[in-house]
Amino acid sequence: MNASTPPRIAIIGAGPGGLVCARVLQRHGICATVYDRDASRSARDQGGTLDMHPESGQKALREAGLFDEFTASARPEGQQMRLVGRDGRVLFDMTPPAADGETDADADTGTATDAGADMGSPEIDRGQLRDLLLDSLHRDTVRWSSKLAHVEPLTVGVHRLHFADGTTTDADLVIGADGAWSTVRRRLSDATPVYTGVTFVETGLDDADIRHPELAALTGDGTMMALDDNRGFIAQRNSHRHVRVYVGMRTGEDWHRDAGLDLSDEVAVREALLKEFTGWSPDLLRFITDTDTGYVNRPLYALPVPHAWTHTPGLTLLGDAAHLMSPFSGMGANLAMLDGADLARGLVDATTTTDDAVRAYEELMLPRSAAAAEGAAEGIAGAFAPDSAAQTLAHMTRPH
Repeated sequence: MNASTPPRIAIIGAGPGGLVCARVLQRHGICATVYDRDASRSARDQGGTLDMHPESGQKALREAGLFDEFTASARPEGQQMRLVGRDGRVLFDMTPPAADGETDADADTGTATDAGADMGSPEIDRGQLRDLLLDSLHRDTVRWSSKLAHVEPLTVGVHRLHFADGTTTDADLVIGADGAWSTVRRRLSDATPVYTGVTFVETGLDDADIRHPELAALTGDGTMMALDDNRGFIAQRNSHRHVRVYVGMRTGEDWHRDAGLDLSDEVAVREALLKEFTGWSPDLLRFITDTDTGYVNRPLYALPVPHAWTHTPGLTLLGDAAHLMSPFSGMGANLAMLDGADLARGLVDATTTTDDAVRAYEELMLPRSAAAAEGAAEGIAGAFAPDSAAQTLAHMTRPH
């Protein structure tokens, strides 16, 4: 970075993108402080499992010097993808390549298990990935319990950050890595996330191989999807024998209020979900009834596509703050990490000004995120449609 005085860099949000950005900067001797609203790294569950793509998430981890640590925790077997009909019959089953490179056929389902498929995107739990990144940073890089209230412009390129506890700090570059409801984004864009029309109700199975062997077997080693008639189940194998389950529905954003349903009443939620899935296989319905974790309502939101803003010195965005999209892109966390790495690398290599580096990053990031968001919108539309079973099977069996 060509600067007589190092810029004061504030990263808002300790998610994968913000942490990758901080790590890459630190590897090259540039200081950045990360501010996060959580009370600590363990304050809340970090969510399910992620597949790290070679051209994005893995590339970012290599830039961060953490690829070996990632591979030590990653699960190549987690790439298994299984599609199940509403009757519980397996329609498609793709497993990672076997060591011998052979291709096996599943005689019971009549589908092929392609052992020569790409092994390039192993899975890792979100919590494990976050711990890996946090452990790589200098002590006190992350300031916990720092909820950003608003951003105040001071002079060109300089902003004052006001936190909920009354403290302030000034920064020459504020990087909004603060997710779907980004506070930093309000300074750059009037865009707000819009409900996609689909809600997930999250639940889960603990010690699944012992306590729920049939459901664990149906899930497999990776992800099982059963999608049909605007509804579906998505079960993900996590580490420590946990299976995370998403019960999905195309429904109103306030479906539970419209039904007079109290989300804290587990019995009522269970009955409401079972009613939604009338006629589905009893084996699949057990993903609703056999929960060990209760139910969490998760409506899915996305930013308008494309989402862009007028370049403003001293401010920029990455990850969901810049391009929130449905999880059916498979790219959200991967793009956030690539954003963080590209922004940091641009700042490291800058031969002119910090602002020029940020402008170049935005010119690179915005087109690729728009393309991914378009794909995500198409993905969720197909996954939760009247003929979603046929659409999903056609997609999975199409040559890539």
